[in-house]
Amino acid sequence: MHHIRLDSDTDFDGWRKAARELVLADVAPADVTWTVVGDEPELFDAPAPQAGAGTTPTSSPPGASKQPASSAPAQTFNVPARFVELARTTILHRDPQRFAWLYQLLWRLRANPELMSIATDPDVARLQAMAKAVRRDEHKMHAFVRFREIGREPKSRYVAWFEPEHHIVEAAAPFFARRFADMEWSILTPDACAHWDGHAVAITPGVAKAMAPSEDRLEETWLTYYASIFNPARLKTKAMRAEMPKKYWRNLPEAALIKPLIADAERSAQAMIAADASAPKKPQRQEPPMTKSDHAADSIARLRDEARDCRACDLWKPATQTVFGEGPQRARVMLVGEQPGDKEDLAGHPFVGPAGQMLDRALAEAGIDRAETYVTNAVKHFKFVPRGKIRLHQKPNTSEIKACRQWYERELASVQPQLVVAMGATAAHSVLGKITPINKNRGHLIDRDDGPQLLLTVHPSYLLRLPDADARQREYARFVDDLKLVAAHLKKPHAA
Repeated sequence: MHHIRLDSDTDFDGWRKAARELVLADVAPADVTWTVVGDEPELFDAPAPQAGAGTTPTSSPPGASKQPASSAPAQTFNVPARFVELARTTILHRDPQRFAWLYQLLWRLRANPELMSIATDPDVARLQAMAKAVRRDEHKMHAFVRFREIGREPKSRYVAWFEPEHHIVEAAAPFFARRFADMEWSILTPDACAHWDGHAVAITPGVAKAMAPSEDRLEETWLTYYASIFNPARLKTKAMRAEMPKKYWRNLPEAALIKPLIADAERSAQAMIAADASAPKKPQRQEPPMTKSDHAADSIARLRDEARDCRACDLWKPATQTVFGEGPQRARVMLVGEQPGDKEDLAGHPFVGPAGQMLDRALAEAGIDRAETYVTNAVKHFKFVPRGKIRLHQKPNTSEIKACRQWYERELASVQPQLVVAMGATAAHSVLGKITPINKNRGHLIDRDDGPQLLLTVHPSYLLRLPDADARQREYARFVDDLKLVAAHLKKPHAA
């Protein structure tokens, strides 16, 4: 009997090396047992065979003594690429027999290379079903991980808890690294944990659920948003349960709302039917990519028309439309936000959602007429993460900020403001061309040799995310104080 011990539950390379050596040594599947380091044999289990008989880890050729010298030319053994792909995925399944079943199919492929094309073969069908279960579990992890914020910006970190059915954490982690590349996060599971520091993914041992955060300061805002976008007219409970089984509900913050929202769905649907119909959404134009104008100081109207077809980065693909800046052609102050939100993406105008309402209120308290300012965003398309029917705001990354900076520069050249107000880290990054801390540089006007004066402050949405009333009131007052510097600037005589 040949005992093969793999380094981990997902040790595909170790399994492949051992399986190849076993096949070349003509070792039948019934003569092999597979274990993983840590799954030690019990006290009265059969002792491991002596070295030279397949007892060593996967680095030693098992059963070498059984390989006749005359068979040396047969040391080449190729398998279909489809089997290798199937094995990589099936290894992640939780069934302890997966290693043996994969080896059994590999053993049979040596005699019948076309076996992978026979979908009704019991071994092929079983492993295909296991691979499908792994892929579905990975899809569920992508869909149902919910990050919670730990700490405060700029040192905040995002942590999520998930309970996968199979060993998929390491395979699923690159998806989150791409999707949330601009924030540090950890995904905790009972099997393994994935961590992203902005540069590389690290995998550590699993932890207990008690290590995961229970809620964060955005929880109330998220639940309010989830309830507001719930569409009772499109509710299909059977389809919802099929796509989002109840076992995932306990890790979703919105789970507490699902039952009461379903219970109230019929009444809400009737209310929607009785209400006036909304205007249909205009389809987005699909035309060739824009070409940059040779005129540095085009009018805002011309720039807006040109930006409508911007394809400088991929954010235009899922967005409804370009949300360009608005305001007087010769405004003395330019307010630069970070990016459009959900409401702005649908309306096509900047700062019309909750953050825009907060901005309007603060401008009024500071004594500023918004109509006299030019309002825009560093990034002109809404970047979001789809969660079913929900679109969650996602921070633009550096390449997206750089791709959209041409529009800010051309707006600046067209409006020629005397003062630019950068609201939030993304806006500061766009205006200054580099990552710049806000709190260390706010509260005063910054003179610049290569452009108008600059004021850095927080984004209005930051005020909406604060956890308690005292913090909101305190930070809102600071925001208004920053804007009062803008009001004082507007009271000065126009520059010659």
